[in-house]
Amino acid sequence: MAQHRSKEKHMAKLAFLGLGVMGGPMAGHLQKAGHDVTVYNRTTAKAEDWAQTHGGKFAATPQAAAKGADFVMACVGNDDDLRSVCLGEEGAFAGMAEGSVFVDHTTVSAAVTTELYAAADKRRISFVDAPISGGQAGAENGQLSIMCGGDIGAFERALPIMDVYSKICRRIGDSGAGQMTKMCNQIAIAGVVQGLSEALHFAEKAGLDGRAVVEVISQGAAGSWQMANRYETMLDDEFDHGFAVDWMRKDLGICLSTADDVAASLPVTALVDQFYKDVQKLGGGRWDTSSLIQRLRKMG
Repeated sequence: MAQHRSKEKHMAKLAFLGLGVMGGPMAGHLQKAGHDVTVYNRTTAKAEDWAQTHGGKFAATPQAAAKGADFVMACVGNDDDLRSVCLGEEGAFAGMAEGSVFVDHTTVSAAVTTELYAAADKRRISFVDAPISGGQAGAENGQLSIMCGGDIGAFERALPIMDVYSKICRRIGDSGAGQMTKMCNQIAIAGVVQGLSEALHFAEKAGLDGRAVVEVISQGAAGSWQMANRYETMLDDEFDHGFAVDWMRKDLGICLSTADDVAASLPVTALVDQFYKDVQKLGGGRWDTSSLIQRLRKMG
């Protein structure tokens, strides 16, 4: 378990790239903790709004945001987004000094992590892959789970920064191990959400009170984070929150592709990925991942 350091003696100069539903609150926690934070977002207006709200600064390019920073944190969309904020004349690497640390909180492929770790190393910059779990609520409450890969020294230097918005932050292994662990996370979630969807759907069809059912079964072996945090909205057909189906399909695609590389068998993950494809066809690409129950209700 990460040891939180709410009163760090050393306040760092930081850059944060990407101010979505996760990145915005995370950067806010860093500014509130007393760090000197400069943000960048592809939509400049969002960066301006963040700076006005939190009192930090914003920059027009990743390179400008990263200039002089001790640590650069990123939480963007996918492999190509991450490359775009790291590489090129306006990329963060071009603005970072030797010995600084880039921390990637995006969920991306292990391949792009390997690529960017090598590119950073050539510039004598450290690169830590540090994907996150805990959803929007975890980001807003500073209670994220962070799984990391990279050099031990770089991880230990970045740990006090990540502690600001995490409840647990662990180095799993060398570069890429964080992303591989995030794949385990998404694989586990896929099966759990499908199982929960089927249980609630069955309860509805059987004429049972879904809330009463969950009150009982959640206290036994069936209990899970998904059950505790999503059953009510699932019963109420409310999915305009949380982690979007489109992003989950991106993540599961990474899992399935990597499974081929490591000779792992993921039959349930492959099936649930197709179920999410059905949800997209229902117009639910931006719905929360718990919307798998809608597929059962509408498609059977």
